[in-house]
Amino acid sequence: MRSDEVKKGYKRAPNRALLRSLGVTDREMEQPFIGIANAYNTIVPGHTHLRQLSEKVREGIAAAGGVPFEFGVIGICDGIAMGHEGMRYSLPSRENIADSIELMVQSHRFDGLVCVGTCDKIVPGMLMAAARTNIPSIVLTGGAMLSGFQDGRELSLIDIFEGVGKVAAGNMTEKALSELECCAMPGCGSCQGLYTANTMACMTEAMGMSLPHCAATPAVDAGKLRIARETGEAIIPLVKKQVKPRDIITKKSLRNAIRVDMALGGSTNTVLHLMAIATEAEVPLSLEDFSSLAEEVPHICYMQPSGPHSMQTLHRSGGIPAVFHQLQKLLDNCPTVSGKKVLDIAKNAVVKNAEVIRPLSKPINAAGGLRILSGSLAPDGAVVKSAGVAKEVWKHTGPARVFDGEEAAMKAILGRKIKEGDVVIVRYEGPKGAPGMPEMLSPTSAIVGLGYKKVVLLTDGRFSGGTRGPCIGHIAPEAAIGGPLAFVKENDSIRLDLHAKTLDLLVSDAEITKRKKAWKAPVKPLTGVLARYAATVGQANKGAVQK
Repeated sequence: MRSDEVKKGYKRAPNRALLRSLGVTDREMEQPFIGIANAYNTIVPGHTHLRQLSEKVREGIAAAGGVPFEFGVIGICDGIAMGHEGMRYSLPSRENIADSIELMVQSHRFDGLVCVGTCDKIVPGMLMAAARTNIPSIVLTGGAMLSGFQDGRELSLIDIFEGVGKVAAGNMTEKALSELECCAMPGCGSCQGLYTANTMACMTEAMGMSLPHCAATPAVDAGKLRIARETGEAIIPLVKKQVKPRDIITKKSLRNAIRVDMALGGSTNTVLHLMAIATEAEVPLSLEDFSSLAEEVPHICYMQPSGPHSMQTLHRSGGIPAVFHQLQKLLDNCPTVSGKKVLDIAKNAVVKNAEVIRPLSKPINAAGGLRILSGSLAPDGAVVKSAGVAKEVWKHTGPARVFDGEEAAMKAILGRKIKEGDVVIVRYEGPKGAPGMPEMLSPTSAIVGLGYKKVVLLTDGRFSGGTRGPCIGHIAPEAAIGGPLAFVKENDSIRLDLHAKTLDLLVSDAEITKRKKAWKAPVKPLTGVLARYAATVGQANKGAVQK
């Protein structure tokens, strides 16, 4: 065992003395040491209940013959960080989380690892750490919040963001928005729809790194406590058999995760995160994998924000095992941390509501929920949640409205300076340029709330999983390093074609060359985390990983 390096032999007497001060017994000195990376805190709604889940994990580890050691991991709430300077720190936190877990695992020589976390960057960071350290590992995702409720209608956080636009449009009073705000978020758990947090929970289960039904079981459901206990128990066989993350996270299992992503119509952020996880696992994964699988896998679950169904509804309909069941003809038979293979889980699963988790013969859309675009405006690619785009906007040509940053764009949107048909460009918000590639949920929600139907938004930044509408992000290369987005001028014609998967700037090459010569990259004064991040981060089409 790895932990023998800190507890075996007379030379390790000082190490053992410190362990004994923790209450470790002679019997426990012979057992596997299991680290529990717990993202519990009292600022993130998705994390406030993780202390209770971690206790059940500890019970499971001890009952199965291991010794649990718990340590803390940071977590940022994207919703609270949204729309201001704090959002620039969200994506960089993914790398911090991976680094901090690696530091704890490697310095204390744990034999196994259980990651307890929820939310957008925390779960990806944990998976990156698991793949990087490559000791037997399992992930417990914390589960979704129950839906809010008002006047016979289920609510989620996105109703509040879109309510801001409705107030600006004069279609809702501030008092009504305040009442909505008090009803939408009833307790602990990640935001209710298939936003990034819940999409990544689904991806974790789909790639085999969490137990069956973990992703969709609500945060407050007693079933989540049982899964937590079983997760603690399950790590010990993984340690004894030396089943490591890179045995689970493979090209085939990541492609399974992408297939489930396409079937669900998940967040565009999964492109960034799955590629970052693949990088840590040393698995080749590219935008082409997403693009090709989008053509093969139909969109069969109409989830919030594009559709009506919450994560609680997905859970009641059978969860990810039921999605496996409907997709089993398309899935690779990969191993999972449960000891069961994917197709065994799929065959034994029950689809409890075939209107929520539809058969392949009755899809919502024939193609998957995400599309990868390319063209003269995005030579290295861009991403759109096509499941959330109305068919009448799949082909669109309109004038560019150019903003150097989210704040300026938001001011123009709320000031009603945008017209139907406009193509709003928010640039210098990429990994290096922002830095931190902030999400644009505030402007996209304001556009929806204001009632616009044919306003397209393009950015080298990101979108929340709560975004819906014709919003294209991750444009690469980004404006700050001289990508084509930097050379767009007000009223240039932009052409979007989701059918052809193209995004083009309709300006001559000669004019672009002229604009390049006159362009200078903007310089932002940076210190601390953001300075280090901007100096080392790669482009979005490679997962925005730090070099």
